[in-house]
Amino acid sequence: MSHRITLIPGDGIGPEITEAVLRILKVAGVDIEWDRHDAGLAAFRRYGTSLPKDLLDSVVRNRVGLKGPVTTPIAEGFQSVNVGLRKSLDLYANLRPVVNLPGIASRFSGVDLVIVRENTEDLYSGLEHEVVPGVVESLKIITSRASDRVANFAFRYARTHRRRKVTAIHKANIMKLGDGLFLDSVRKVALDHPDIKYEERIVDAACMHLVMRPEQFDLLLLPNLYGDIVSDLCAGLVGGLGVVPGANHGDTSAVFEAVHGSAPDIADQGIANPTALLLSAVLMLRHVGEDAAADVVVAGLSRVLTAGVVRTRDLGGTASTMEFADEVCREIDRGPGA
Repeated sequence: MSHRITLIPGDGIGPEITEAVLRILKVAGVDIEWDRHDAGLAAFRRYGTSLPKDLLDSVVRNRVGLKGPVTTPIAEGFQSVNVGLRKSLDLYANLRPVVNLPGIASRFSGVDLVIVRENTEDLYSGLEHEVVPGVVESLKIITSRASDRVANFAFRYARTHRRRKVTAIHKANIMKLGDGLFLDSVRKVALDHPDIKYEERIVDAACMHLVMRPEQFDLLLLPNLYGDIVSDLCAGLVGGLGVVPGANHGDTSAVFEAVHGSAPDIADQGIANPTALLLSAVLMLRHVGEDAAADVVVAGLSRVLTAGVVRTRDLGGTASTMEFADEVCREIDRGPGA
């Protein structure tokens, strides 16, 4: 099976980890024609926009994209490429599986969570203005349309992937209308799935429970802002953003991405860990029906991490980005019985 997929290498360490992942996917035997496009700082310098129309057209045409991390200026400059990409392509469901990896030290074992985050509205609508000097108003937008469809996505995912429980996270005790509308939508969808246990948690309590007993959760469903925060918190349970994947799903397109930053301080040094982007590529392979290749990549990566001999610096080793990728490639070539 041949695939044409949009490739967005990104900024900072993005191009380095992207090349490492492409090398591994090639060894895994996946036939992919990559349609490369710039985004973020690289695109802004080249085209005067951080999110070129040609890139968006490419994702619409190919229906699948793989994206490295991109630079987002803080409190100035251009809009977040991540937010812009999700809004422009209506990628309304952000998916982040969080699972312990072999050989990666963490405070908890047996973590197996899925975060589903609404991706298009809430405070991330970017509707804010200065009322008077020193007073800024930011608008939190919650709609039944967006809440309905992300809830349907979450319950469909739970059923397909045999998740036993969905927990809706909210702050409806304070934001009774906005978060209350989100809960109303989720409750209605939950009624259509009586085989899946449904519960609700207030966001601050949920965060406390996650860092005490994460095993009590299965699939977490959240509005945009809470989802952004809680998904990073959950990544910390298993070793950080460098070892968890991410995906953005719409009705017609999906973009798979590393959820960590572009780390410009270590760019061009060849020391970044490609694991997060590799695992995101694994999600992409499963999405396009390449489950066998996905299994091969996961098995090769797992054997490298379990051996613990070849590790990047963030994992306590000395290997370069490409040395780590080459070791994964060798394990894939050797096969599970080697």
